[in-house]
This record gives sequence, C-alpha cells and structure tokens, in this order.
Amino acid sequence: MDMRFDMAQNAALPTMARACGGQSCDSCVVRDHAICADLSDPDRDALSRIGRRVALHAGQTVMWEGDDSTVVANVIEGTLKLATSTGDGREQIVGVVYASDFIGRPFGARTPHSVTALTNARLCLFPRGAFDGFAMRHGELQHRLLQRTLDDLDRTRAWMLLLGRKTAREKVATFLLDMGRRLRADCDGVIELPLSRQQIADILGITIETVSRQMTEMKRAGVIDLIGRRGVRLVDKAALERLADAD
Repeated sequence: MDMRFDMAQNAALPTMARACGGQSCDSCVVRDHAICADLSDPDRDALSRIGRRVALHAGQTVMWEGDDSTVVANVIEGTLKLATSTGDGREQIVGVVYASDFIGRPFGARTPHSVTALTNARLCLFPRGAFDGFAMRHGELQHRLLQRTLDDLDRTRAWMLLLGRKTAREKVATFLLDMGRRLRADCDGVIELPLSRQQIADILGITIETVSRQMTEMKRAGVIDLIGRRGVRLVDKAALERLADAD
C-alpha cells in the first residue's frame, strides 16, 4: 500500500515510501505517456528501482520554492499546482500539472516554484541526483526531457497570449477547454475542477466576480452546465472553442 507523508516535514526522500519496482511499472496507468515512456522494459525497471511511490493529500506540498532541488517526480494520479510568491508575500499560481506530467528541476540547483497537491495525488518520486545520473546514461530519457521542455515553452507562449490579448470570456473558455482535455470526466460527462474560482481568477488575471459571471453566461447560453461547487459539463465544445478564439 502507498504510504502517505507530509513533505513539509520531510525534506529528503522519505525512507518509508514504497519502492516502485518493476511490477508497478507494468501496471502503471501513465507508463505510455510519462517521462519514462521511451525506455526499454529493462531500463524502465532500472529507473523504477531508484524511485519511490508516494501519496499526497490535497494541500500537501512536495517541493518548496527556492529550496535545493532534491527530488523530481512523475505524476501518476491527481492534479498539482505550481506556485511562486510575489514580493508582498502573495501566492501566484504559475501552472497546473496532471497525470503523466513531470515535476521538479533535473540538472538544476534550486526549485523555481512550490509544488502542492490540489487533489489527492500519487507520484513516482526520484532523488534528483540519482535521476540526473540515470538520464545522463540514457539518451531516450534526455530526448523526452527536451521534448517536455519545448512543450512547456510552447504552453508558456500560448499563456502569454491568453493573458495579454484575450478577453475575459476568451480566457475562461480557454481555461475550461484545457480542463476538459486534461481531466477525466465522470459517467455523466462532469469534470471536477481542481481550482477554486478565486484560484482560476488569479491564474487568468481577472476577478472572481468576472469568472463567475462568464461561467453563468455560458451556462445560460447552453455551452456548459454547472454542477455543485466545482463540477462542470462541457455541453457544446464547438461553441466553447468559438468563444475561446473569438476576435
């Protein structure tokens, strides 16, 4: 059984976390999409032996901004936020990661942002030094890291466009489409947003009132349904895409 721990109380890789082992790789739900996807089975097993499977509760932090970069991880399940602190001490969310994403700074001395679970999450966690050494000996893994870095750069440029040029309606529509692509819907087609409306507003650079107003208008137009506090059903994705790309 996966062990739960509080990384705020454990700066180093927790020794009580369960070793991944080859069998975990065989049954891993993200093995075909994670950073290790291009490795051969023996190499994947070798990587798994330096990793640990850990579980986080929502609200737990696994990496702290400005700390020594000691761990990296594959996200197996759940959603986490990347956040940094502004000069006056406020938190600014700078990214969200999902299952199959990679977190941490390989080959880096410092962690550029904090990483905190928005939902319960499971990670395959590696000591950064051991992971760096493994990556240096395996070109497939280095290639995958480069590909992830370039993909992150593309997303960052797209986000700059969203923040700088898009209207509030376009921002909210783009955000909901991204959630629809990245989160698994339930049997009724409902996705549970991992962020509060205040957090959505902070990410998009608008007010919480604007977020609520835009979502309500989209519901009235039949584009989305709002279920409970955070549930959303994307009723008309084509219409949502038109709203996201409107001139």
